Parts: sequence; C-alpha cells; structure tokens
Amino acid sequence: MSNAMIYAGIAIGVAAIAGVVVYGTANQQNYIPDDAILAPAAEEGSFSSDTGMVSLNKEKWHEDPFGDLAQKIREENGR
Repeated sequence: MSNAMIYAGIAIGVAAIAGVVVYGTANQQNYIPDDAILAPAAEEGSFSSDTGMVSLNKEKWHEDPFGDLAQKIREENGR
C-alpha cells in the first residue's frame, strides 16, 4: 500500500512539473513582440553542434583573459 502511494505521489509530482513547464513556455511566448529582432550575439555567434541536438551561442567579442597563456601552452605541447 505504501509503495503505491509513493508511486502515485511521484506521478502526480511529475505531471505537476510538466504542467508548470508547459504553462511557463506558453506564457513567455505571449510576451515576445511581433517586431522583435535578434541581438547581435544571437545572430553572429550561433552555431549548431555536430550531433544536431543543441544550438549554442558563442559571443565572438568577449576577450579571453587567459587566451595568451593558453596559446603559449598549446605551442609548447605542439598542438
């Protein structure tokens, strides 16, 4: 009996979380104006992964504080 109650509680919790996610997604889409345009970071830095599962965004203009050190280590290791 107690196992059935635990499984029922888990099922109800999962259904509730799914409902919140669906509601939140639909609610956010209501707030996107029709004349919205993408930010430069979204247009310039987006790329698709090799697996095709996700689309990531890499901003090109951020300075890498350790870029010089990383380049030096790559050169030392022959990469």
